[in-house]
Parts: sequence; structure tokens; C-alpha cells
Amino acid sequence: MSWTPVCTVDDLPRERGVAALVDGRAVALFRTYDDAWFALDNRCPFTNASVLARGIVGTRGDVPFVASPLLKQPFGLRDGVCLDDPAVRVTTYAVRVTDGVVHIGPADPSAHQEVP
Repeated sequence: MSWTPVCTVDDLPRERGVAALVDGRAVALFRTYDDAWFALDNRCPFTNASVLARGIVGTRGDVPFVASPLLKQPFGLRDGVCLDDPAVRVTTYAVRVTDGVVHIGPADPSAHQEVP
């Protein structure tokens, strides 16, 4: 997977997510309140629905997360691990910002999905 431009920094407000089709995969891109950028697989492993981009962005302690809009499971934005069930994880992707353009890159090879 190569780096794919998705949007500009100004296109995505803080504490929000957006879905993007990257190399045939639905990827959820998030911007946190402190302007950090994260990308996860958009599919919720608990419901098999492609909805994580529409989830609620927040923090638990110092861990930024997105809560699935369907069943509210929180997934850490840094590593994709479900905060309520660490055996479940969604794939994470590299993100970079170059000249105001946000790019999504390769998947983390250690971030495999495990479905309960």
C-alpha cells in the first residue's frame, strides 16, 4: 500500500472522523483535539458494520479512542485495541500530513483483527 492523499487538514474538524476508500479498503481517519491524526479500519468487529468513522472521539485517561456508534465499544486510536476487550483489535494505518494534505499509508502489520 502506498501513501494515499485523503483530504486537507482544514477538511476535517477536530474530534471528528471521516471514512475514505484507500486501496479498496474502508479506512476511518480521525483528528483529535490536539491535532493528532489516526487511521483505523472502518469496520467494527463486533457488528461487522463499516461505521467507526461516525463514532464518538474522546479520551480515557491519556488514551485517545473512538467509540463505535452502534454498541459503543471504544477502540484506542494509537493501536486499535478495544479498551473494554483487549482481545479484539482493529487494524491501524500510518498517517502523515504533508503541506496541509493528510495521507493514509500502510497498515500496521501487527494490527490484525480478531472477532469475538
